[in-house]
Amino acid sequence: MGIKALGYVVIETTRSDAWDDYLTGIVGAMRGAGGLAGISLYRIDDRPFRFWIEPGTADRLVLAGYEVGDAGELALLRGKVAAAGRPVADGSAEEARARGVSAFFRTSDPSGNGLEFFHGDRRDTVAFVSPAGVSGFVTGDMGMGHVVFAAPAFDETHGFYEAIGFGDTDVARFRFSEDPADPGMGFTFMHADNGRHHSVALGDIPQPPSGCVHIMLEMKTQLDVGRCHDRMRQANVPESATLGCHVNDRTFGFYMQSPAGFDLEIGCDPLVIDPATWVPTAHCRPSEWGHVWAWQK
Repeated sequence: MGIKALGYVVIETTRSDAWDDYLTGIVGAMRGAGGLAGISLYRIDDRPFRFWIEPGTADRLVLAGYEVGDAGELALLRGKVAAAGRPVADGSAEEARARGVSAFFRTSDPSGNGLEFFHGDRRDTVAFVSPAGVSGFVTGDMGMGHVVFAAPAFDETHGFYEAIGFGDTDVARFRFSEDPADPGMGFTFMHADNGRHHSVALGDIPQPPSGCVHIMLEMKTQLDVGRCHDRMRQANVPESATLGCHVNDRTFGFYMQSPAGFDLEIGCDPLVIDPATWVPTAHCRPSEWGHVWAWQK
């Protein structure tokens, strides 16, 4: 076994109230309980949290946490990360309890993106109820969703994720104009050991201050996505890309700006793959239709 799924994200903010309004009122996440002092937790399912929001001096994604099967797999992965020349720091028992896991370690990829890997995921006995009326988020074996990182050290970073157990789903070079001289933008979409098309993706672009390009959450229905789009519009949250459908993962959805500056993709009805038999694809455009980006308007 390799990497199971994306488990959670940790976000630093100077605007905790803005994140609370955004996650509960626009996204439809539920406030979690039992966090450390000053930490705000938010749920989208039966896990104690998927969003860990901590106060700080910047607004950025700090790290993405990925799950492995057990203690033996975690130790094996730790060795692979260290062998790749990346720093490794083990979480304490107290930190693991706060994360809702049995054990974890921290590291970063060759482009500096923060990562944690853990095993022993826990579940909350209190049922998830969305304060915004979302019928549900698709998680389970496919995890929280996905994270797209900037990877200025693109080839080295891609090789790192391959070495630790992610697999290529789609290797793309997107062109956002009709100019034949447009060199395009390199992206790699990588799956974990589950049916989600990608649990991490890498863009050959400079590292933004926000710490990532976007995070994706999957809702159960198009009605949920449409209602979230209305909440975004009514609250004057900046829309980063209009409703559309992707070429590679077939997801129907839109993008909106988060309080940290990176985007949140809200989607549904994606392609589900078999990671054991999937043959990587290659695309030159991101969307079948829609997804008009704010900078294109």
